[in-house]
Amino acid sequence: MGIISVLFGNNKTDFKSLVDQGALIVDVRSPQEFASGHIDGSVNMPLDTISSKAAFLKKDGRPVITCCRSGARSGMAQQVLKNAGVEVYNGGAWDNLTQKIQ
Repeated sequence: MGIISVLFGNNKTDFKSLVDQGALIVDVRSPQEFASGHIDGSVNMPLDTISSKAAFLKKDGRPVITCCRSGARSGMAQQVLKNAGVEVYNGGAWDNLTQKIQ
């Protein structure tokens, strides 16, 4: 996987199908950024807390799609969750992901 797709999301992933099948969208921005706008149904888990949420997300068993403002933080969160055994996809920027899942 190229560095660009790791950091900014993979354009080949069918995010709409993942969401339709029950994937959880995790927005890793700060609570203030999340409050200013987010994807309906997404949950806010700031990047600095994501490692403490990994066991919960793995136990839940649903695929996870991470997103943030640009895709950089969501790429970092993806790596943390992947290392913890979570099925995870980097959705990149939340506003771009919104368009991909409609």
